Parts: sequence; structure tokens; C-alpha cells
Amino acid sequence: MTEKELIDLWNRARMQLIVAQFAPTFLLITTVGLVPAIREAGLVVAVAAWGILLASGILGALVEFSAAHEGQAVAEDLRSLKSPSALASRILRTAPWLHVAKYVTPTIFVGIFVALTIALFGN
Repeated sequence: MTEKELIDLWNRARMQLIVAQFAPTFLLITTVGLVPAIREAGLVVAVAAWGILLASGILGALVEFSAAHEGQAVAEDLRSLKSPSALASRILRTAPWLHVAKYVTPTIFVGIFVALTIALFGN
């Protein structure tokens, strides 16, 4: 692959990573604001909200993980180029940060999910 093709793949993976965060983040923020109303609506509604958060979080984490993983593969391919451009060199310097998207962000989601579980079902 050419450097341009690899940079295009990097940008696509980065965009997937960004977009994958929209739905779970929106749902978490919305749920935090609606906890009292959800609890008041009853157990069935609380379980439904919890299930939506869980499904969205799992899907979002999987997409984030795979997009970051693919981005790291692109970085490996960029690293093998004989004389990378300045842009490719900068991508290589930022590629290690993809570990944050693979591991830290999903861990934070789990913590927020646990807190919301307690808020929805706790006394």
C-alpha cells in the first residue's frame, strides 16, 4: 500500500473511533439526568434502560477496540515505509495513544455503568 492509502485508512479508523463514542456517551449522559424518572417509572422501565445502556456500551466498546486495533495495524505498516512523510511520522508518534481507546475508555464506561446500575436499582 502507498503512504496515502495508509493515511486514508488511519483517518477512517480514527473517524470510526470518534463516531463509536457518540451513542454510548449520549445515552450515559441522558440516563444520568433521567435516573429519578426512570426509577419512578418502575422496574420494567429501569431494566429496559439498563439493557439499552449495556447493549450500546458493548457495541461501542467493540467498535472502539476494533477501530483502535486497526489503526495500530496501519501504524505498523506506516512504520515499515522507507522514508515516511512528516504526517506519517506524526501518526506514528500518536499511535501508542490508541491503547487508551482500546482499554481505558471501555473501563471508564464499565465504571459509569456500574454507578448507573446502583443508581437505577439501589435503595
